[in-house]
Amino acid sequence: MIQLPYDINNKHSIVGYAKKLINQTLRIKCGEIVTKDKTNKGGFGQLLEKHYFLYEPNSDSEADFKEVGLELKSSPMKQLRKLQYVSKERLVLNIINYNEVISQNFNNSSFWKKNSNLLLVFYLYEIDKEKIDYRIEIVDEWTFPDIDLEIIKKDWNVIFQKIKDGKAHELSEGDTLYLGACTKGSKGGNLREQPNSNVKAKQRAYSLKQGYVNHIIATLVDNKKENYGKLISSLAIAKTTSLEDIVVSKFQKYYGKTIIQIQKELNVELNSKAKNFNANITKSILGIELKDEIEEFKKADIIVKTVRLDDKDLPKEDISFPAFRFEEVIKETWESSSFKSILEQKFLFIFFKYEDKELKLQKVKFWNMPFNDIKEARKMWLKTKCVIRNGNIVQEIKYDKNGKENRLTNFPNKKFNHISHVRPHALNSNDVYPLPKPDNLTKANEYTKHCFWLNNTYVQQIYL
Repeated sequence: MIQLPYDINNKHSIVGYAKKLINQTLRIKCGEIVTKDKTNKGGFGQLLEKHYFLYEPNSDSEADFKEVGLELKSSPMKQLRKLQYVSKERLVLNIINYNEVISQNFNNSSFWKKNSNLLLVFYLYEIDKEKIDYRIEIVDEWTFPDIDLEIIKKDWNVIFQKIKDGKAHELSEGDTLYLGACTKGSKGGNLREQPNSNVKAKQRAYSLKQGYVNHIIATLVDNKKENYGKLISSLAIAKTTSLEDIVVSKFQKYYGKTIIQIQKELNVELNSKAKNFNANITKSILGIELKDEIEEFKKADIIVKTVRLDDKDLPKEDISFPAFRFEEVIKETWESSSFKSILEQKFLFIFFKYEDKELKLQKVKFWNMPFNDIKEARKMWLKTKCVIRNGNIVQEIKYDKNGKENRLTNFPNKKFNHISHVRPHALNSNDVYPLPKPDNLTKANEYTKHCFWLNNTYVQQIYL
């Protein structure tokens, strides 16, 4: 039997041994044995388990260090320009067994038995380095704070209920706030049997949202670069009221009122032409200081979108997302795509309507895209990827009477489907990204920045 370099029955011994990894790499700490391991096709985490903690990677339902109830998890980080660390991705936890989970409650669930006490190892991901040369930056224990745990319990119950209802195939990370159910396996999830339905569902795992992992990182290194304001101020509130209900109740007080009236009642004066005006009016209504971020929104990766409606309840504009890089789109699969990740987040829509030429707050609505609509959006994304990959962007060039060039593209437009489309999202035609393949018609190696948009007619359905 291997003599372990830590006491398996002593949590402090395990954590202390783990912390010897800080500012080190697996190559340095494990030596020649890790460099010669050519059989291990797994990632950083498996090498960490096998060669540093000296146990074989497994998929046991119990915690890795079951003797002390401690689960080991490793996760990559990125470093921003301000020397601030952020998570590279969500933190994937244990696989969800659809057939077993419906006989569980939260306290005896596989999720809670395995993940109630985490030993986290965060390493700095650098694209040009081997995984054994990633520098380990943060190692520490994590237990969920009481208020966060109440939200996670509610999240777990949402996932549980959907599985119990035979809708495991419709699970989406937008269903929940901090705890998600992400696809797990080759090509975005192997198909599995589920209870109470003949439809097979993609394999999924419990996961902590990327925003929540960012919160963990900031807490462990104690160097938060931003101030945070809380919407849920006590455990009692967390137990009895949902985040969604808290937000909606705060906005309801101002339904039917103009922006000027709202500012007057809140005793704030905001610059309506400033880029951050919508964010600031939202914070003011929610009782958050303008200099602060909304803690629960950041943890849950909630996307806030302000929509202005005309007198027929049609949004004045389509909803845009960040411009995509052509070179990145063709490297993605649908399951790994940035666009799918966005669509599976939870949104807060804030609807204003023009009445007598003044904007009045109509309502707010939390929303995440339904399963069937995500399937439709996928068709648009696949078409976009095909156009880029084949270098078939420009279909035709036309000129107006003033000689101005107008390029008609093959990107899916608003007629392609009722949900989303692609069009430019740039400062001007010279605001470009490189192409992975020159355009067949123009021979250009770069093209005006584009992004995915939600059709205004689709957003109208969300409002109605």
